[in-house]
Order: sequence, then structure tokens, then C-alpha cells
Amino acid sequence: MKKAFSILYADTEILAVDKPAGVLAVPDHWDPDVPVAREMLSKDFGRLLPVHRIDKDTTGVLVYARNERAHRELNERFATRQVEKTYFAIVHGEPEGEAWEVELSLRADGDRDHRTIIDASKGKPSKTRFEVVERFRGFALVRALPETGRTHQIRVHLAASSLRIVADPLYGDGAPLMLSALKRRWKGDVYEERPLMARTALHAARIAFQHPTGGAMLEIEAPLPRDFRATLAQLRKLRP
Repeated sequence: MKKAFSILYADTEILAVDKPAGVLAVPDHWDPDVPVAREMLSKDFGRLLPVHRIDKDTTGVLVYARNERAHRELNERFATRQVEKTYFAIVHGEPEGEAWEVELSLRADGDRDHRTIIDASKGKPSKTRFEVVERFRGFALVRALPETGRTHQIRVHLAASSLRIVADPLYGDGAPLMLSALKRRWKGDVYEERPLMARTALHAARIAFQHPTGGAMLEIEAPLPRDFRATLAQLRKLRP
């Protein structure tokens, strides 16, 4: 199945795309048959060098460097926390406060399911700030502002906050969100019903950093995808 990419920004140094769900940022030996964004895009843009990753089912802003110099400069910016990142997540549960921080040591591939685990002795420091954007009955839309970039960081930090991202198969129940589960008097055919959200409800909405050569501040944004918008439209009918 062909995946469509919207080009968010492109010059001789950088390519930024709006990655669809179901595509890897770079090859992964756990999912050898899954399409890879870098390989798909290189047909039109030439050699692409990764500077960060977003998960297979996460949608939104994905940035590649287009030459070695840009790659070095962007890697340095990511490593020294000179990059601002904003994500949106739809979660099960009701956050206790309107804003909070999670700071934990995380170790990637820490169990037999290849999950990232909390490990105070062997893990790497991680920090995410969270803000509640909207509340619904039994759900919430949360803004995540990660200050570090550990594997699955936002997903683990939300789980540690007793908030599971909708349809997350690793840190939640993985169950698709169905309209029939939200509407008390739903009258459709359960055998033909399609999920509102069938993948981890996480979207990389914005990234901002200094251009590796020009020095200007770049701010790149990706709009919410269709499944995200449709889910929010239904949840807004479930105000607390």
C-alpha cells in the first residue's frame, strides 16, 4: 500500500515531511517488512540522513538532513536539547492536574516485548512536560513537550502518569477506539463498523530549531491527521 507524504519544508540542507501512520522513519530489524520513509523519500530527494525518529504509528513532523554538514549540526542540536518538540496524544483517563512533569530514567528494549522500561540504575535520564488541552468523559487531549528524546518516551511517561494513549499496543490495551463504545444508543452494524482510531493516538505536531547553515529559527508544523480529527469530533460530544 502506497503511503502519501506531505512535504512540510525542503531546501538543500533539510527535508521535513508529514509522516503517515504505519511507516518507519528508518529501517528496524523488528519490522523488516514495514515500509520505511527514508527509502521511499530518497527516490525523489536523494540521500537522507536521520536526525531523530518518530514511532511507526505516530504521525507528524519527521526531519532528515540532506548532507553530512547538516547532519552533524542537527545531531548536535538534538543532543544538546536545542530543539523544541510538541506532540498531541489522546489518552484514556482523566489527568489530575492541568500541567505536570515526568522525569524518569528509561532503558530501551528492556523486556521481552521490546518495551522501554523505567530503570533507575541503568536507564538514561528523560523529561517530558505535559499540559491538558481538552477534557472529555473518560478521555483527554494532552500536549506533550519532551525535553529529551528517548525511545517511546512520551508513551512511557504517560503510562507512568496512569494515562494510556488510545490504541497503544505496548503501553496500553491496544484496542481500537470504536464509535459504538462512545455512543450509548449507537445503532450501526458492529460487523461493519470501522474504528475511529486504530493506531497509537500520538501526533508530532511541531518542531523548532535553528537552521544548520543559515542560522534562522525554523518552525515546522504538521496538521492533525484525519483519524485524529474524527476522534476528537466524537469525543467533544462527551464533555465531562
